[in-house]
Order: sequence, then C-alpha cells, then structure tokens
Amino acid sequence: MTSDAPGESLPAGRRVDFGQARLLPDADRRRAWLLTVDGAPQSYVDLDDPTHLEFEYVRRIGHVVDVAAPPGAPLRALHLGGGALTLPRYVAATRPGSRQQVVEADAALAAFVAEVLPLPPGTDVTVRTEDARQALLAVPQRTVDLLVVDVFGGARVPAHLTSVEFVRTAARCLRPGGHYVANVADGPPLDFLRGQLATVRAVFPQVCLLAEASLLRGRRFGNAVLLAGNTELPVAELVRRLASDPFPARVEHGPRLDALAAGARPVEDATATGSPEPPRGAFQVG
Repeated sequence: MTSDAPGESLPAGRRVDFGQARLLPDADRRRAWLLTVDGAPQSYVDLDDPTHLEFEYVRRIGHVVDVAAPPGAPLRALHLGGGALTLPRYVAATRPGSRQQVVEADAALAAFVAEVLPLPPGTDVTVRTEDARQALLAVPQRTVDLLVVDVFGGARVPAHLTSVEFVRTAARCLRPGGHYVANVADGPPLDFLRGQLATVRAVFPQVCLLAEASLLRGRRFGNAVLLAGNTELPVAELVRRLASDPFPARVEHGPRLDALAAGARPVEDATATGSPEPPRGAFQVG
C-alpha cells in the first residue's frame, strides 16, 4: 500500500497538479529517493549526501556548478524547474552561503517535496510556484550568477521555454560572467537539439554542449546540457571533468558545434514546439 509520506522503505505517493507523483526509495542508499511524475523520472535526492548526483545529465550540470566560480564561493542561482530540489541542495552543500531561488509551476508538487523531503535548516533557498517564463520577468537585470533551465511538462520541454524570446529574457538576468544552463531532451535525427543550439547561439556569444557521444551520433534518445554565457566558458576544465566522470561525455564547442548546428534556425515564439515525446519506455519507471 502506498503511503503519503515515505517511511524507511515504503514508497510515497500524492496526486499533484500535473499528474501522479511518487517517491521511490533506493534500496542501496538509506535515505535516497527517486521522484517520478506519471512514471517519468524527475529527480533523485540523497538526503544524507546531497553531493551525490545520480542522473547523468545532472552530474554534468554539477560539473558546471563546480567550475562556475572559485571553489566554495557562494552563487546567486535561479533554477527554473524544481522537482525534488536536487541541484539547489548540491549548490547549498558545495557553495555554502549561496542564495537560490527555485521556480516550480506545480504548487502541489512543491508542497509535497517540502513536506517529505525538507531542506536542511538554514538553507537559503526560496521556492516560488509560478510559470518559469513569467517568473523571469520579475527578476532584476544582472543579478544571477547561474541560471538553470530544467523544466518538463510530463516528459517534454514546454514550447514557450524553447524560443529565442525566452532565452533573451533569461540572458538579461545574468551578471557579467554568469552562466546559462539548459537541459535539452532529444533523439534521432536531433532536429530539436539543433534548433535549441541555434536559438541559444543567437543570444549568447559563447556556447558549448555537454552530451554523450551516442546521443550526438543520433543513436538514442537522451539528455544534453547546453551551457552559454557572455564571456569565455571553462571548456578545458569541463573536458577534463567529463572525460574522468563515471559516465563520460563530450564537450562540443567551436567548429564541431558549428557542424552540429549547421542549417538550423533559431526558434521563435510563433513557431515554437515542445521537445519530442520520448520513445515508449525511454525514461518510464514502473
């Protein structure tokens, strides 16, 4: 029987605004939980070790967090998409004193997470329940060091968060030297990913892409991480970290990124579409 709050080994479940949320315990880690919504994995959190990042793409964003500023220096971070607050917990643990804001459109999900997976006392994380794009309009210009876009409606990135108009709105929030990070899901023939590359490159002068070689070769559906900014990106350090990661990935930049994005046009609000539906079973959890 499913309970409303997790016990030592029992799953938890609750109907939220956009589906059925479940928290599934990890048998191998005592206080670790997988959050799913309608069977699609959303977040993985280890309450005993918030620096443990289970999802491969989240590990890559974690590497970006690590090189975004000198070790341990606090950041002002804005997270569009909350889930179980995996990355805000990671930033708080690795960069004490960081001030973070999270925007989560599903108010019932945010309440569920706050109730059963509470943040440690004293963590400076504010959670707002609002549409991500609308929330950006209230963020003062040049106040954010790190802006993470990881928003999914079900298993798809919403269309209104894929356009050049959206990226421009996000860019105005960044401080000089700030980083824009977006999780992009796609599969063969990578048309959506190429369109997102063109869109971000229309706004930011510096862009790179973090992804597994199999995804870039169009062999499977998966997640890629777009990193952008107005100043030089820490590409060399990211190459080193991703090469030694348990789940190695490539950092595409320069001519190789030009080749990947060749022929793609920036996405505009008038023609924007959400990311493609994943193949059946690609991310589903029973």
